[in-house]
Amino acid sequence: MNDVIDYFQSIKIRGMGWILLGCLYLFANQPILIIVYLYVAAIMVLRTWLAQFPHAAKIGLTVAYTLLLVIQIIFISVAVFPLRGASIVYFVGKMVGVGLVVLPLWVERFVTTNNQTVFYLPTVEEAATVSFDELRQSADKLNDLMSEAASAKDKVSVAHVKTIIEDLPRHSAVHYINHGTLTPAYFEAANATLADPQLYLAVSNTGSAASEMISVFTRKQFNHVSLAFDRDLETIISYNGGDNVYPPGMNAETLEFFHQKAGASVLVYSLPVTVAQKQFVIDKIAEINREGSAYNMVGLVSKHSAKPNIMFCSQFVYTMLKQADVAYFDMKPGEVRPTDFIEQDYYKKLKFEYELKF
Repeated sequence: MNDVIDYFQSIKIRGMGWILLGCLYLFANQPILIIVYLYVAAIMVLRTWLAQFPHAAKIGLTVAYTLLLVIQIIFISVAVFPLRGASIVYFVGKMVGVGLVVLPLWVERFVTTNNQTVFYLPTVEEAATVSFDELRQSADKLNDLMSEAASAKDKVSVAHVKTIIEDLPRHSAVHYINHGTLTPAYFEAANATLADPQLYLAVSNTGSAASEMISVFTRKQFNHVSLAFDRDLETIISYNGGDNVYPPGMNAETLEFFHQKAGASVLVYSLPVTVAQKQFVIDKIAEINREGSAYNMVGLVSKHSAKPNIMFCSQFVYTMLKQADVAYFDMKPGEVRPTDFIEQDYYKKLKFEYELKF
């Protein structure tokens, strides 16, 4: 009975595919066909990066879909619709143009079934079945993607982009530009906390231009992490842009730094350490303060540093924990994101202390 149901369902899906292709042939004009091409290309790229393909195959398919999209648009713009009302060839050309809608599915089927040995091209019925059924199944994913894009529009605002561009001249990817911004008073306060056998991690959602832009790519709410030696965060420190007061690099922070938008918040966690480990971190920070530092803006993309003391916030915090032998998860420092300190805590080493809301 199930086989019979599946058979009729497959017929129904194929029928819907042919009906949709027929409607496109009868009623679609040039803008509609271009929109359909764009929609199918977006769906196929999304499917490719969500599928379990090798990374090289994902890149190759994405390039292929992009080239196909260009070919589709050029074909109907140059060889089809200019002939409308002028030549009977228009009807043949439009039939080809409509058939090109399912071409990306043929490409994917060839790549996934060819296995570099046998050329296999699906029939039109199979292509219609795959395309319209899978497009329907992927619609929700595309809608989610569009929602994220709408949210990103606010974060990637003209004001944020302008702020970041204007701040770029203050940065250096190859030289230490921040020297000695931590005062003796800071280290006195840090050493005064040695009786407290804890380090404190503060994961924050500051609302800064850089944080908002980074959240577009990480899709995380919290995009900054800091280290402190006391529970009240009076010794809080991280790598940052210097808040237009100090050069970008390792700088002490204040609670005002975290309040750059309405709804900003900070999650504070404690990590048990020995006195020797805590002293090691303080001494290491003093060493960086003497040698100099810079904010690793390039490393946000490249995941590498030109010099040891050129880091970004999560890279810095993880490096301190790793060198003090208190890191509780294993990752390359350049690949650590702020939320990894919470999400990678499989052994529950951290203790949640409190949340600050602004």
